[in-house]
Amino acid sequence: MQRVRIGLTGLAFVFLAVMLAMVFTRQPSVEEPITANLLEQQRTGQPSVGSPAEPETSPAEPLAELGVAPGKAETNTAAPDAQPVVEPPQD
Repeated sequence: MQRVRIGLTGLAFVFLAVMLAMVFTRQPSVEEPITANLLEQQRTGQPSVGSPAEPETSPAEPLAELGVAPGKAETNTAAPDAQPVVEPPQD
């Protein structure tokens, strides 16, 4: 029972260390500062000046575009009525 308690205590210390490291290494300077104009833009739904008008649309199947995974079955170009080539038996 003592080993379990020590293991859980060590796990808790590692968890706290990771959480503290994450808090101190975040860079809030990348975020846009909150101003009265920003709050008004969010309430009215108007886009901010620096934001793009149209966000890029993501592809329907990004893995298929990369060639990692096969695409949809209906987009395959193989002819369904193609006859397989059968070689005659050799004696």
